Amino acid sequence: MSTRYLSGSAVALVTPFRHDRSVDTDALRRLVQFHIAAGTDIIIPCGTTGESPTLSGAEQFAIIRTVKEEAEGKIIVAAGAGTNSTEHAVELAQHAEKAGAEAILSVAPYYNKPSQEGIYQHYRHIAQAVSVPVIIYNVPGRTGCNVAASTILRLAREFGNITAVKEASENIGQIMELIEERPEHLSVLTGEDSMILPFIAMGGDGVISVAANQVPSQVKSLVNAVKKGNLDEARTLNSTYRKLFKLNFVESNPVPVKYALARMGMIEEIYRLPLVPMSAENKVIMDAELASLGLI
Repeated sequence: MSTRYLSGSAVALVTPFRHDRSVDTDALRRLVQFHIAAGTDIIIPCGTTGESPTLSGAEQFAIIRTVKEEAEGKIIVAAGAGTNSTEHAVELAQHAEKAGAEAILSVAPYYNKPSQEGIYQHYRHIAQAVSVPVIIYNVPGRTGCNVAASTILRLAREFGNITAVKEASENIGQIMELIEERPEHLSVLTGEDSMILPFIAMGGDGVISVAANQVPSQVKSLVNAVKKGNLDEARTLNSTYRKLFKLNFVESNPVPVKYALARMGMIEEIYRLPLVPMSAENKVIMDAELASLGLI
């Protein structure tokens, strides 16, 4: 398997807030150090797991700058910079690059339901506006539209800085088409922790993970085990963390993972509306799983 620039275990980083709902910069710096120590390959602030729809432009810039400073070149810093207005998405991408992002994660334009040509034009404008690599984020369950494999392949072939796709469609046929027909520089990453084992076994390059917020070294070990063909080890790791992968989506992401991180003593359990705390019933279930894994 060839080594591509954007591959391995990437964390879709949460944004820690203080009780007044301002960004908790101290906690953010601690999270970066946690991931450096765990061997996470790529750290991605300001994505949807980072509650990006609730962040101002100034906050986005400051968060990326803080993560970049704390990383000190020890981990690749990509950054979420997507929205459903192409003009605004271009601005966000440019600001993220100025803040120090080494790559841009740009979600497919949601709600608008553009045609495949509209999606192509959206990403074309973004790719031409920045010099850093662009990661296409395809998550139909959230956006209401699917970025077809043919559109992703067209973009990757025409723009050298479209170097990865975060593919969260769970469409095996589409995933295989991407893996088998991609240009050499295109990384194909899963956006689903529960898909890590089969996805990489099919030839995928890694994961952009929610669970890596809680168990970064274990997610990295799972990725590496599959890549090396150590399937018994991979199956054991997958079985151990399967319930956690599922529980992280028992309510809208990132509510469960932020609750877990708060229980682990890493951040405060603070969200920005319209997200609210997890139900008491689901907190009990999450607590039991965290305890069984030795995380609390």
